[in-house]
Amino acid sequence: MDERMALVSLAALAQETRLRIVRALVVAGPDGLAAGQIGERMGVSATNVSFHLKELERAGLISQRRLSRSIYYSACYERLGGIVSFLMEDCCAGHPAVRGSIEQSAGCGKTEGGKAFA
Repeated sequence: MDERMALVSLAALAQETRLRIVRALVVAGPDGLAAGQIGERMGVSATNVSFHLKELERAGLISQRRLSRSIYYSACYERLGGIVSFLMEDCCAGHPAVRGSIEQSAGCGKTEGGKAFA
């Protein structure tokens, strides 16, 4: 991932609702969620969720597909992984202290106090 793509992706994630949407889509898996479901989970209007979904799609973090009358959104795992790799290798230069800190953290999909991160 080049620096410009990383900046666009990170900028899209630097907003609370969009970060929550990406978290929900990652947990939902490859089938994703319908736009209406996303709006309900986020507690925002259809117009508001549409704006955020457009920004995330523009950044390449999510994709959409039409199924009957609904539009379903899914996380783009490759792009999300690219951001992590960019931060680890390009920004942190694989620094052992950073890498060790990540290995000691809770990590993806782990729980805290019995609740899954999402």
